[in-house]
Amino acid sequence: MADKQKVLIVDDDENIAELISLYLMKECYETSIVYDGESAIREFGVFRPNIVLLDLMLPGMDGYQVCREIRRTSTCPIIMLSAKGEVFDKVLGLELGADDYMVKPFDSKELVARVKALLRRTASEPEKAPVEEPHGEFVEYPDLSINLTNYSVTYQDRKVEMPPKELELLYFLAKSPNQVFTREQLLDRIWGYEYVGDTRTVDVHVKRIREKLEGNAHWAIATVWGVGYKFEVRQ
Repeated sequence: MADKQKVLIVDDDENIAELISLYLMKECYETSIVYDGESAIREFGVFRPNIVLLDLMLPGMDGYQVCREIRRTSTCPIIMLSAKGEVFDKVLGLELGADDYMVKPFDSKELVARVKALLRRTASEPEKAPVEEPHGEFVEYPDLSINLTNYSVTYQDRKVEMPPKELELLYFLAKSPNQVFTREQLLDRIWGYEYVGDTRTVDVHVKRIREKLEGNAHWAIATVWGVGYKFEVRQ
């Protein structure tokens, strides 16, 4: 019998946390609940969850900080939960490395469905250890190396820190040079068809990637106006 998949629930509202836990346990997930950011960081290392449900408004260290800390060492899927429904809040959460964002109040069945969808997408991609490997999924261009096996990006001989979705988007574009993809196609390929999001999510991630990689004479992520983006390789 396969081990149960683990869900770490981080929410300072005990009633909501317990309700989420009950729904997930009915679906045969193992859960652990913590009520503040500091406890979340400690429990993450001990419990080793397959996915994290992370409330933004936490006492002390908020959800954004928790997400940032987790992303320093892990690509574990994160769904942010918040009463804040503004686009800015959603985009900020995604920029920091969250994989999905749900606005409270939400339907518990939808939350369970999103947990299942994220875990399905990552089932074939176990946690990557930060070790160098001579072979794997990688692409190289002048001054740029993108390795999807160990989730690393090197630009001009220096390592560039990127949240998983930024790196996956860059890799996807770079492995198909000069091919144009619409924003909808990129949402589907990187975030998955179940993702309920805005195409501006793609724009934000592209903007962040450009800022980190600056300009290069040999290649660039080019905007194809009215369509989407391409990784343009220049002659």
